[in-house]
Amino acid sequence: MPVELITVPCLSDNYAYVIHDRATGDTAVVDVPEAAPIRAALTARGWTLTDILLTHHHDDHVQGVAELRGGCRVIGAAADTHRLPELDLAVSDGDRFTVLGSDVDVLDVSGHTIGHIAFHMPLEKLLFTGDSLMAMGCGRLFEGTPAQMWDSLQKLRGFDPATQVCSGHEYTMTNARFAASLEPGNPAINSRYEATRQARENGHATVPSLLSLELDTNPFLRADDPNLAQALNMSDSQPAEIFAEIRGRRDRV
Repeated sequence: MPVELITVPCLSDNYAYVIHDRATGDTAVVDVPEAAPIRAALTARGWTLTDILLTHHHDDHVQGVAELRGGCRVIGAAADTHRLPELDLAVSDGDRFTVLGSDVDVLDVSGHTIGHIAFHMPLEKLLFTGDSLMAMGCGRLFEGTPAQMWDSLQKLRGFDPATQVCSGHEYTMTNARFAASLEPGNPAINSRYEATRQARENGHATVPSLLSLELDTNPFLRADDPNLAQALNMSDSQPAEIFAEIRGRRDRV
């Protein structure tokens, strides 16, 4: 990979992602839950931050920007400029810009919030999803509808299965328990549950995760899977209705 990716734990269960280009020395971070851990990761490696990319406006993704930004370029959603830190570059669905010398594509993935975006680096096969697509889960629908989130997830699942999904929280163990409750006999989910349990017991992050793994084990990406529909006794329902049912059940866990 032409860039180096560092996962930085922040707050109680957030993650920021630091991306470094070895050739140019440029460094970007996706989301800034708090400044201190990110600054420590940069200092330990002798890297200088050049760009900050923001997926959405929630405090636990942006509250460290003011402390960290310095002369950095800050990039976020044009639709969310009224509630994001001041942006140097406002982007929208379908836009492409350059960071670290690489192309970055912007996707509107509204659902968790309206105006939530994801960043896809096709050459590096990196997908920064914030609180839209998560490891074995998706974000709670604070502003959007189930239909909007299902549409967003269909966009995200269409990339190369070898893509790394860089999501914003360490929720995988809870999500794995929930997925297993929906399909107790699913061997892929049971295997990932055990791998997640071991990773967390050893203090390891469970993200990024491979999109191929999400496609096999994330119920929110599988609302159109007949096997999952049958497990939910919803074989005659539309995928958006099945997604809404899964999201509703997860909200009650």
